[in-house]
Amino acid sequence: MEGLAPDTLSLIARICLVIIFPFSALDKIFNWTDALAQANSGILPGGPVLLVLAMSLEIVAPVCIVADWQAGWAALLLAAYCVVTALLYHQFWAYPRFWRPESGGYPHVWDFLKNFGLVGGLLLVVLASGVLGSAG
Repeated sequence: MEGLAPDTLSLIARICLVIIFPFSALDKIFNWTDALAQANSGILPGGPVLLVLAMSLEIVAPVCIVADWQAGWAALLLAAYCVVTALLYHQFWAYPRFWRPESGGYPHVWDFLKNFGLVGGLLLVVLASGVLGSAG
């Protein structure tokens, strides 16, 4: 892309990749009761503590990634968070006929896939940062 510096494109890509997380944290703040109910619905104890930790990660890690400060570690933490939340809170397979729009599992399919799409992008940040060492 002529005229667009690689650093600018990298910044835009990092912003696009992580923009969802601060808004997710705000949603948890403004809808605390519902967020707490979801946190308590999983197998992990300590819903309020988990929620505060999740919100902290959703605010701090994106800032690190956008600022390119410890971006690899921040992306690795966010990727792990996305995997855990997908597996614990978006178990679409537990719903009969989850592929049908009227099923309660249908939105979970998309949230599950969204999480793993984010994992892929975040792992690219991890690889680019070199925090896991160089390949070869």
